Amino acid sequence: MTTVPNLAMTIGDPSGIGPELAMKLCADEENRAKANIKLLASATEVEKYCAELSLSFPYSEEAKPGEVQIVGSELQDQPVKRGEHSVEGGRRVKSDLLKAIGMYKEGKADAIIFLPLNKAALHEAGMHEEDELRWFAKELNYDGFTSELNFIPGLTTSRVTSHCGISQVAARINARAVRDAINLLNDVIKGIGVEEPRIAVCALNPHGGESGQFGREEIDHIAPGVELAQFDGVNVQGPFPPDTTFMRAQKGNFDGVVTMYHDQGQIALKTIGFDKGVTVQGGLPVPLATPAHGTAYEIVGQGIASIGPSQRAFDIATSLGIKTAEAAQA
Repeated sequence: MTTVPNLAMTIGDPSGIGPELAMKLCADEENRAKANIKLLASATEVEKYCAELSLSFPYSEEAKPGEVQIVGSELQDQPVKRGEHSVEGGRRVKSDLLKAIGMYKEGKADAIIFLPLNKAALHEAGMHEEDELRWFAKELNYDGFTSELNFIPGLTTSRVTSHCGISQVAARINARAVRDAINLLNDVIKGIGVEEPRIAVCALNPHGGESGQFGREEIDHIAPGVELAQFDGVNVQGPFPPDTTFMRAQKGNFDGVVTMYHDQGQIALKTIGFDKGVTVQGGLPVPLATPAHGTAYEIVGQGIASIGPSQRAFDIATSLGIKTAEAAQA
């Protein structure tokens, strides 16, 4: 029998389109069959948002097959301005994420999907780390390698460095970090069903460094990191100039690409498939997935938010959650 994972779902920033997306996901009968959805919201909130969308779905405070379990939120039913960034929205997001992490620690969740949040509101609410990934790692007491992974259909990326100034990138690149980013990407792509991922690694410098003319990072750090991952059994090649790597990936030559810094991969992925992107907080002990787009305050209450990226985030979280559940049972 296929394992059905327990999936904690937050509504994201209640000022944005997160609640609408959560209701649409919960209303899909196939989703309720794929995972035991545990929604961090109140029954009152569910009824309010469903009424706006002319949707309905079965729910209960108890865990029942085919129904959404309403597990509540510490800040449920509190008034929040909709359609604009607010510290109240940030507090709700932070509180719900802490509860979802607690559910994982208690063995009640195998994966977490969180709907769009506003980073400025979250920082105003007290999250002071450079990004959510570092905050999640702190709350999970995890000090291993982590990387934000970005998905569009057919292609996934990881990063050696992420949310730091461009002037700091070269100093943060070393062979071990490159190997860790490759191995993490390989494991996650396997987790969503690709048996032997084909992975490319981007260079840092123009033209791949031109044999050291434009910098030695490729020679001293990136190529040795690729070799270490190859020794680990990963099907990985590189470093390649990134301006052609993504062209090859788009043609189907690679399942994953390791980039050296944030925009090196994000510009390419968002150009190829902005409306299809999913972000996974990679390397953590619990899978955390979210659609890559923002809170879209400008369309709140109109019922027109696209479900595509959120559905992909749900499916990825579910697939990775199955692995978490099976590992816990082993």
